[in-house]
Amino acid sequence: MADAEGEFLEQFSEEEQVQLAPLRFAVCVGRYYEDLALRLLQGADDGFKLAGVPTGSVSHHSVPGAFELPMAAKLLVETGEFAGVACLGVVIRGETDHFDFVCAEAARGIQDVQLKTGVPCAFGVITCDNMDQALARAGGDKRDQGRNSALTVARMALLKRQLS
Repeated sequence: MADAEGEFLEQFSEEEQVQLAPLRFAVCVGRYYEDLALRLLQGADDGFKLAGVPTGSVSHHSVPGAFELPMAAKLLVETGEFAGVACLGVVIRGETDHFDFVCAEAARGIQDVQLKTGVPCAFGVITCDNMDQALARAGGDKRDQGRNSALTVARMALLKRQLS
């Protein structure tokens, strides 16, 4: 949950970690910015570890960029193997409207997948104006989009199981 400085970091009880341990999760990352993709992936792995999900229970997948994340999430969910999918990527504003279309469609598509299938899909796409902003959100600190996406998808998987 949030602390006094606004840090978002889910906490999982021992009981919740036991519930999450047998589940499988997927991480799909847009690799357009390869160095940032690797940082996001590491953050997601750290997040799942914090939630009690064993390393071997997290499947990694990559796509060319953020625009392809919804299709990848759909394909992963359709396998029936995963309790949730963390969708990660980076879109940095350029000189054209391309940024707006990619961001909006990635967000809409990921949301559509989770609402239509009932399988949690986290929107872990960094949408920013420059590389410094992207770096600040891709690795290590409280704004680590990879870690926070993994924690979010784990929390939503627990909620789904509690309500089912």
